[in-house]
Amino acid sequence: IIMQYNSRQKKVLPGKVVWVTGASSGIGEELSYQLAKIGSPLALSARRENELERVKKKCLEISSLSDKDILIVPLDLTNRSTHESATQSVLKHFGKIDILVNNGGRSQRSLFVDTSIDVYNAIMELNYLGTISLTKHVLDHMIQRKKGKIVTMNSVMGIMGAPLATGYCASKHALQGFFNSLRPEVAEYPEISIINLCPGPVQSQIIQNVFTEEVSKVNANIGDQSHKMPTDRCVRLGLVSMANDIKEAWISDNPYLAVCYLWQYAPTWAWWLLNRIGKTRIKNFKSGVDADVSYYKKSS
Repeated sequence: IIMQYNSRQKKVLPGKVVWVTGASSGIGEELSYQLAKIGSPLALSARRENELERVKKKCLEISSLSDKDILIVPLDLTNRSTHESATQSVLKHFGKIDILVNNGGRSQRSLFVDTSIDVYNAIMELNYLGTISLTKHVLDHMIQRKKGKIVTMNSVMGIMGAPLATGYCASKHALQGFFNSLRPEVAEYPEISIINLCPGPVQSQIIQNVFTEEVSKVNANIGDQSHKMPTDRCVRLGLVSMANDIKEAWISDNPYLAVCYLWQYAPTWAWWLLNRIGKTRIKNFKSGVDADVSYYKKSS
């Protein structure tokens, strides 16, 4: 079954115009490369135009796409007034948007008691409101065509909770609730798919760009990422999910995947486990030890 699902992406995705936000690094960057290899024309968005140019150059080097097949659309998700014009730029260039991948966003590493409310406002503005704002403009186009895919890079943190990430978890829970509620609203259009991808820890630059106690404060502890899922595997599984219209995919290694099931089917046990693990995670965070590694080892 997995082999059949995996081969379907090579039949469904080539030639589909895909707009990827957060395409300048991490999962979004790797997604752009794998889509380019498949033969999907791309609209690449992020705030850093120079990094998008770098990603575009590599996409052209590793694929048969031409320069006109890859459009750079600089975009700040928090500047919602620009989302309509950005959408029109993509439509003017390609004439359609087959797939929107909502990948842009930031994580968090801080205790709630130490964190400014401004941080929570910034997280929701970027991860949640920015995402649904862009979705609204693209979905209008897809409804006119009566086809398309809205793919949102959520997180296992949209399914369960975790200490040091209260704002991030809140934004991902909000996205989960929003898109699960949107899906039946577009059910009259059977060729419009709403897809939530929920990765666990992935090797990417997300830890370098996390929100901390203050909006302007930089995270000083990047730590070791060798225990996390390789980015290329996460993206490959995401593409399989996209091609097969899987409504929700948990893309994670254990023990995080096991905790997701525990959270769904035995929440009392999940709360107990999280309280135990959380104490160690918070203790190590306060002492400067990489919280993710300690969390993983304790869970194992």
